[in-house]
Amino acid sequence: MTAIIRQPDTLEKLKILSADAQYDLACACGSTKYEHRKRSAEGSWIYPVTLPEGGSASLFKVLLSNVCANDCKYCPLRENQDIRRCSLRPEETVDVFLNYYNTGKVFGLFLSSGVISTPDTTMERINGIARSLRNRHAFRGYIHLKVIPGASPAAIAESVSLASAVSLNIETPGAEYLAKVSAKKDYLRDIIAPIKQISELTAKGSRWHNVKQTTQFIVGAAGESDRQIVRYMGGLYDRLRMHRIYFSAYQHGLGDSDLLADNAPHDPRQTLTREHRLYQVDFLMRKYGFKDNEIPFDSDQLSLAVDPKEAWARLHPERFPIDINRADKFELLRVPGLGPVAVKRILDQRRQSRISRIEDFARPTKLLTRAKAYLKF
Repeated sequence: MTAIIRQPDTLEKLKILSADAQYDLACACGSTKYEHRKRSAEGSWIYPVTLPEGGSASLFKVLLSNVCANDCKYCPLRENQDIRRCSLRPEETVDVFLNYYNTGKVFGLFLSSGVISTPDTTMERINGIARSLRNRHAFRGYIHLKVIPGASPAAIAESVSLASAVSLNIETPGAEYLAKVSAKKDYLRDIIAPIKQISELTAKGSRWHNVKQTTQFIVGAAGESDRQIVRYMGGLYDRLRMHRIYFSAYQHGLGDSDLLADNAPHDPRQTLTREHRLYQVDFLMRKYGFKDNEIPFDSDQLSLAVDPKEAWARLHPERFPIDINRADKFELLRVPGLGPVAVKRILDQRRQSRISRIEDFARPTKLLTRAKAYLKF
């Protein structure tokens, strides 16, 4: 009896590939309720996200292909895994995206892919879709392109020239840890060198200075510590001008059974709390003026019980309480419970009258009540 193998149609491929895109979260999660992983009811390829430059929108987010020649142990799409493989043709991707865009359902495109044969073969397909949108269809909207580790400088330069944002996952804090999850990738050649090239191409004053660069750590797969991740974050922000860093907690059971380090939490709740703490640290560094060497740790890990800002405040009792009517913006941002919105309200209110209680500038929420212990009026 002859078996007939039916090729999936575009809708079936979208369902398969958008489901597999959940493992690439470099534009889809964060530290606030508006940034958590979520999807549209219409289809998981329409993805509400918080954009790297702020604000939110719905993107058409899908893998071009879940075929992958890489061996990343944390990834269920790695080579030799028994999963249903498929790829979108470039013209399919362009047509489906433009249909959603022209009907107002999406704002832009987030395009990633497994490694089809070689990094540059894959980049040619990714760049080809962006090239078609920009040149043939005169699309001037938002395009986020993933850069494949090991891509050539020419392929990377073309991605930067076509995209609104680009990202290449750094994955781990150093070559030692990457070697634990992949035998095929060279950390300096395939990851760090391309990130540096993108940083140079998008530097202030360059032709593509408006293009944003983001990256992502896979948290917990290689036995790395939070301290090591945070140290690398400092370098990425201070020296390589990274615009945003994302984190994806390793999902135990999706990768090799022997991958998870003995000292890493197996409880999914602890793993996600660790991811959340790293997002809080990221916010402290990007928005509050903290440096990586100021972040407090418990034996090289972030506390799961106390958020890093309050942990820092407890270590520095000499800094508190601060005078709410005299402290500058960055002093106020170091107060547990005060965020950028509350600080702006304080500064605005001080221009009108003296503040004598929390109710003078905001409703006393649980967070602001916590701040009261660190303030004097």
